[in-house]
Amino acid sequence: MQNVVNALRALEAVAARQPIGVGELSRALGLPKSTVQRSLRTLHDAGWIRRAGGEVTRWQVTSKVLQIARTTELGLRDAAMPVMEELRQRTGETIHLMVPEGDAVVLIERLETDKPLRIVLPLGIRLPLHASANGKAVLAHLDRPLGELPGYTATTITDPAALRAELEQVRARGYADNRGEWRSDIAAVAAAVLGPAGPVASLSISTPASRMPDDLRAEYGELVTRAAAALSEHSARR
Repeated sequence: MQNVVNALRALEAVAARQPIGVGELSRALGLPKSTVQRSLRTLHDAGWIRRAGGEVTRWQVTSKVLQIARTTELGLRDAAMPVMEELRQRTGETIHLMVPEGDAVVLIERLETDKPLRIVLPLGIRLPLHASANGKAVLAHLDRPLGELPGYTATTITDPAALRAELEQVRARGYADNRGEWRSDIAAVAAAVLGPAGPVASLSISTPASRMPDDLRAEYGELVTRAAAALSEHSARR
């Protein structure tokens, strides 16, 4: 069983840091090189990873991983769309669906507001875990070191102790918020979609900063928390 766990951890690390060599992977996982090499051979033989180009052997994931990720993503999108549409109808604002990927969350679907003043984020954009509502919603349910916390605006939380305190609040109330921490003109509230092994996605209501006063922020937070809980129940049944 431990060999399987090591191989899965290695696959996750390769996907997050690719292309990556054995030494770097060993340090990232805290495992001996010999153990990492066995895991890489297993993953390579099964077709999950391949050697990247170059003189030094480095590894990257194959299309097999991407195909499975795409299938899972499409299933999540299908389940999320009616929930997202209900949120948009109730708030009149832009609704985002994001998935965790390494040290970021990635936008995979959005339903835009009809209001003329809007902020459009492109599909595929990556947002930092510590400086976005979607990211903090996910990060609150992950057991991992915080790492580096770069600043993006004057309100970005860059102090680990302050961020840990905020993540405790996220877990207590069910949703995270963003007060211009990634871009000063964006406000958002988000809640994690939880699967059996942890967060699989996050839902958010995103607005220009001027359109989310504190009373509306709390109301939207409750709405997005209920919506994410409904999607979590669907995920648990799959």
